Amino acid sequence: MKYLVGTLGLLIVFGLAFLISKDRKEIKYKPLFVMVILQLLLAIVLLNTKFGFVVIDAIATTFSTLLDYASAGIAFVFGGIANDGEAPFFLTVLLPIVFISALIGILQHIKVLPFVMKWIGLGLSKINGMGKLESYNAVASAIVGQSEVFITVKKQLDKLPPHRLYTLCTSAMSTVSMSIVGAYMTMIEPKYVVTAIVLNLFGGFMIASIINPYKVSPETDLLEADQDEEKQTFFEMLGEYILDGFKVAVIVGAMLIGFVALMEGIDSFFKMIFGVTFQHLLGYVFAPFAFIMGIPASEVVSAGGIMATKMVTNEFVAMMNLSEMASEFSPRTLGIVSVFLVSFANFSSIGILSGAVKGLSEKQGNVVARFGLRLLYGAVLVSFLSAIIVSFIL
Repeated sequence: MKYLVGTLGLLIVFGLAFLISKDRKEIKYKPLFVMVILQLLLAIVLLNTKFGFVVIDAIATTFSTLLDYASAGIAFVFGGIANDGEAPFFLTVLLPIVFISALIGILQHIKVLPFVMKWIGLGLSKINGMGKLESYNAVASAIVGQSEVFITVKKQLDKLPPHRLYTLCTSAMSTVSMSIVGAYMTMIEPKYVVTAIVLNLFGGFMIASIINPYKVSPETDLLEADQDEEKQTFFEMLGEYILDGFKVAVIVGAMLIGFVALMEGIDSFFKMIFGVTFQHLLGYVFAPFAFIMGIPASEVVSAGGIMATKMVTNEFVAMMNLSEMASEFSPRTLGIVSVFLVSFANFSSIGILSGAVKGLSEKQGNVVARFGLRLLYGAVLVSFLSAIIVSFIL
């Protein structure tokens, strides 16, 4: 039964993408088929094999160790603020981003990350049938973040037509940066975080190639990336990345304060007027989508509410809700919803992306703002696609 529902889910997701395709005749079906098979194989390897267990365990252990290192710095500055037995979210989940950001800066400065991003991007371009720049951008987004990635391609930004810019933005919104992965792993199982990152990478190509199909000629497929770090000394770079990490932590913290408080107020209002919370009502809207993701009928409303919360607010709020409601869900549902939550596909990301691009190119920033809702539509379909692929395996 789960295979039948999963197949139906895939057809619906591809159908929804096909529905708003700009040029259906240009869609390349062979790369789509190859990437679906590749996603299934990768999900099997990561979730159902000893090799996958070893890989994910190594990644989780690495991030756990990094978080331990980060906690030493946090304890030095903020020691004594937390009461015994308490673990403040800002100190334990968000502030470690500062240390992870510093490590990313070091790897960027010594040219390890640019090398990895370039050659993985080149390899992906052979599979997805898209340009080298698009493939590079997808890998870079998963490492440096949805805003910072555009700095690495700013020389090409003004030369990109809207359809290629759409693909770059879809990848940026569908992936999550390495600096924030450790924070996710404190709230949901690491194996689902890693699996989602890998699946979303291919899912972004698939959905973008249906919604916005095009051909890239070799002469316009510029891959050269602009690395500002070459102009900086090591300690200038380190200071910049540390401050960037702190800004991300503070911004996410501020967003959480606002969104959690707002949701609490809205939930109270709806419960007082209608007898049910706003999240519960949203659950009914998303319930059909939860069903095609393979979630049991008895859990679709609750799961749909968490999925809707992620899109309306952000993934941190939704992950916190999932952690609180974990006992109400089966392990299968927990896995599927966890994979769905690992992306930046929410309304606030439209503003973040358009603002990041506008900071580098006023004209292109306006282009991104114009296709903002279409961009969110595509990125949410990527999340659905990854969750459905996982439903075949769990």
